[in-house]
Amino acid sequence: MTSEQRVVVIGGGLAGLRLAARLGGSAEVTVLGEESHVPYNRVLLAEVLAGRYAPEVAALPAPGPALRRGVRAVRIDRADGLVHCDDGAALAYDTLVLATGSNPVLPPLRGLFDPGERDLPEGVHAFRTMDDCLALSAAVRPGVRAVVIGGGLLGVSAARALAARGAQVVMAQQAERLMERQLDAEASALLHAHLTGLGVEIHTECRVRGLTTTPAAPLPGLRRVTGVELADGYRLDADLVVLACGVRPRIGLAQAAGLDVRTGIVVDGRLRTSDPRIHAIGDCAEHAGRVYGLAGPALEQADALAATLTGSPTEYTGTRALTRLTLGGADAHFDLAAFGEPNPRPGDDVVRLADATRRTYRTVVVRGDRLVGGVLLGELSTVGALARTWEGDESPHDLFHLLTDDGGH
Repeated sequence: MTSEQRVVVIGGGLAGLRLAARLGGSAEVTVLGEESHVPYNRVLLAEVLAGRYAPEVAALPAPGPALRRGVRAVRIDRADGLVHCDDGAALAYDTLVLATGSNPVLPPLRGLFDPGERDLPEGVHAFRTMDDCLALSAAVRPGVRAVVIGGGLLGVSAARALAARGAQVVMAQQAERLMERQLDAEASALLHAHLTGLGVEIHTECRVRGLTTTPAAPLPGLRRVTGVELADGYRLDADLVVLACGVRPRIGLAQAAGLDVRTGIVVDGRLRTSDPRIHAIGDCAEHAGRVYGLAGPALEQADALAATLTGSPTEYTGTRALTRLTLGGADAHFDLAAFGEPNPRPGDDVVRLADATRRTYRTVVVRGDRLVGGVLLGELSTVGALARTWEGDESPHDLFHLLTDDGGH
């Protein structure tokens, strides 16, 4: 690739900006960022909502003139190699990279939208963007009644942040436990106890049926949320409702352009789509049947693609992703890390260490002679050593040493 090569990146988030930075001066790079905000790290949004960080703390390094903020790509013309934008511009490309990210899942709840409506009722918020975060932050106050729908990583982060702001928080989780994809039953129970100790009321195995609303005077036609209806007929009063029901890859542009899409935009080991001039990375990309939706894989994909585009072809073979969560606050700090398969299969060996006094919990799952997953709560000093053993697919010769405080030294 030469500096005359035109690379257009659709998406000004972590993956798109990492790629632009890695390409440097090796190409003429343009990044289209739909949001008008300075680019930011979504991982820190819960800290901004909790009031522990100012929004500017979440800012990513300045991307320079390559980024066009507040510009949305509306159509890809593959035949002519053009990206058409909502400001009327048509950008020519030699290589196009889709880093379009994901959208929050809006569940099919009765009362969420009236016929013909596209706006959420007042008081109902997704929690995905900086705008979502700032709107929630402006609405929350001590004593406000907030219902968080969803008990995964996003829902747990939102609930903890709202509780830190003094809200009366209720969580409604359809699964039988919190963060069931990342945590085993014991770890989930400890997380449950932590949140309950902060005043969060938690309902598991609980399906939400709909929302109740009232006209939002003095503006005609607008509605304000008043409550959440559960499938068993119980109703939760609510001034705020947070939809934390997961995310879905943004594939609309790729689909309209005729690219191969499934759950995400299908890519091969060089992160190429079904059109070899177009690549996809980050939350929108589906590699080997998997969509990650995490920062670590997005960065690895950006680095691999940058190497390929600058003349060092690199095969992306997948990422073994580690989930980390810090529920901050000097009064009740809670650290969590999970990787691989935390729930054992028949025949697996499980090694577990728990310390009620220190409020720590560590468990790993071993299949044959390989570490396949684990969860650590409260004390994460050994997570680096465990993750390296897992990522390297190595035989864990001394699991007790890996699990104890000196395991990483």
